[in-house]
Amino acid sequence: MSTPTGKWDARYLGPVPHDTSYYAKGMVGGALACGITHAAMTPVDVAKCNMQVNPAKYTGLGSTIRLLLKEEGSTGILKGVGPTFVGYSLQGMFKYGIYEAFKDVYMNVAGPTLTDSYKGLIWCAASASAEFVADVALCPLEMTKVKIQTSPNGTFPTAFGAALREMRNQKAETRYPFGSLVPLWSRQIPYTMAKFYFYEKVVQLFYTHAFTAPKDSYSMVTQLGITFASGYIAGVVSAVVSHPADSLVSQLGKAENKGKSIGTIASEVGIKTIAIKGLGTRVLMIGTLTGFQWWIYDTFKTTMGMGTTGGK
Repeated sequence: MSTPTGKWDARYLGPVPHDTSYYAKGMVGGALACGITHAAMTPVDVAKCNMQVNPAKYTGLGSTIRLLLKEEGSTGILKGVGPTFVGYSLQGMFKYGIYEAFKDVYMNVAGPTLTDSYKGLIWCAASASAEFVADVALCPLEMTKVKIQTSPNGTFPTAFGAALREMRNQKAETRYPFGSLVPLWSRQIPYTMAKFYFYEKVVQLFYTHAFTAPKDSYSMVTQLGITFASGYIAGVVSAVVSHPADSLVSQLGKAENKGKSIGTIASEVGIKTIAIKGLGTRVLMIGTLTGFQWWIYDTFKTTMGMGTTGGK
């Protein structure tokens, strides 16, 4: 697409111009993609968090879900679904919408030659910048979710509103609302950089080596299939990269770790436990979740006439 000025502009490289409306639609699509998928994965998330904070009791995904159902009923595996949905909707809104904007800004700063040579660095910089902002919106709700999910049954409110009030009342102990922001950044920024870099790269490989005709010559079913496959692969890599920090975020929610530094917690729990406990569950969760996130996001984009993300 030609630009109004005739000069090279990243905002006009796609099928539609990247104007304010485009970025706003991206924010809506991101909210849907992250809010719906994270809420749907709540039972797996509850199991994963409990395996991280109490590995002696909760030893595997299936056994943990069965034990939670036995001890707490069906509500036990849905704890924290409210703050999960709201928190990750807000996070997705900024993550995806602002990523599109940052990517265009950084490409325009770099210019066409450097953009072509360093696309990967631009994807990483744009996704890191977007996630930095998104985590500020997510942090209070993520802290609430983890506290609900990891507190022994009956010791902390599970209703959304009551849990938020209790977090505020206990802010001296819980460090609410931004006490987990630094470990959240350490988990989410590498995760998102891997998620967006590998998604864009795998899509590029698909359209370069497997689906070599012009992208718009393929049906939407095919394009969205490529989207899902690329998202799933990116999610698996992202899960491995971000798992140690995810374990620390879960540990910070434990009552017995109140007031302890991240270094102290890591020393007491052990690096091996932090690095691998619950990793298989997280890979399953994040791979599936990321694949569907990209699929929902690109489905929304195509519905809005914006086309799918990525290409040669």
